[in-house]
Parts: sequence; C-alpha cells; structure tokens
Amino acid sequence: QVQLVGSGGGLVQPGGSLRLSCEASGFTFRNYAMSWYRQAPGKERDLVARISSTGLNTNYADSVKGRFTISRDNAKNTLYLQMNSLKPEDTAVYYCNTHMGGIDYWGKGIPVTVSL
Repeated sequence: QVQLVGSGGGLVQPGGSLRLSCEASGFTFRNYAMSWYRQAPGKERDLVARISSTGLNTNYADSVKGRFTISRDNAKNTLYLQMNSLKPEDTAVYYCNTHMGGIDYWGKGIPVTVSL
C-alpha cells in the first residue's frame, strides 16, 4: 500500500532553516509528481510546492518563493523541502502528498513551529 513517511520538523527561530523529508513506498515513486502542503491552526490546508516526476519542473506558493526549495531523489524514493529564512507565519503542520488514480495520499503531518 502507498506509504508516505515524513520527518524533519521541529522548533526553529525566525530566520532559521529546516529540511523536511518524505520517504515513499508502495508505488513507483519516479512516475508521480509530489507535493508539500501545510495547514496552520484554524486554516485550510494549502499547497506549498509541487515537483514533477522527473524533478525538472517545480512550482511554489507565492508566500514561500525564494525561501523554500522542493526536490526529490528518485533513487531513494524521497521527497524533500528545504525551508530557509523561516517566518512565524510558516508555523503549520506540513504534509507530503501524491495523487494517483483519482486518490490523494497523505503522509503523517510534520509539525513546524517558528518562534523565538
């Protein structure tokens, strides 16, 4: 079965960096686009970044452009999100995601808190 296992969150000060990882199994990872979403307290889950199956194409929410980088290692079946220059408004639970056969698959949420 499809499994997405995320890791790498935590508490960081404003201006700091974190790297999230999402290890995939149960499907042919290299064939599917992958995404990161986040959900802040009391808000809807929003798309943060998406990467094509080959990794050649990426797109980002305006709020994270220039600060976050999505990448993937298809040999390791792993998706990454490098987050730099973090702001308090980046505080949220982050989710990796893939969509196949009309179904959304979600990893377990990764809490990220940006605070002094």
